[in-house]
Amino acid sequence: MNSSALTCYALRLVPGEDIIKRLKLFLTENNLKAAFIVSCVGSTKFTKLRTANSTTTFSKPHEIVSLSGTLSQDGFHLHASISDENSMVFGGHVMEVMETYTTIELVIGELNSLKFTREFDSNSGYKELVIRNREHLSTTDT
Repeated sequence: MNSSALTCYALRLVPGEDIIKRLKLFLTENNLKAAFIVSCVGSTKFTKLRTANSTTTFSKPHEIVSLSGTLSQDGFHLHASISDENSMVFGGHVMEVMETYTTIELVIGELNSLKFTREFDSNSGYKELVIRNREHLSTTDT
């Protein structure tokens, strides 16, 4: 089990901003090593979600019902639920884009003594989350 102190950041996206691009930039600018989504509210006008069997593109406004996941310098794992004008909810793995409609308000947490990486896992066939304590890493790894 790994435990760590927590630092939180607040971020607001404006219309037209893509959440994936903005999060990548934010992680780089703030040198975040073990980040995750604490909270997210807002709306999107273009979203790509993957379910177990397919990818669906939503190209009209939707409310963000939830967004959760882990963020590292070498990859994200984000899942979202969005609802349409009839309150129908769709969910899945966030793909290449999730573009802001009116606003997206994010709270991002950083676990100060940990480092997240994504490394190939032969069991799943995908890059999966690996959690390390920063004190066990060399200075070139932190």
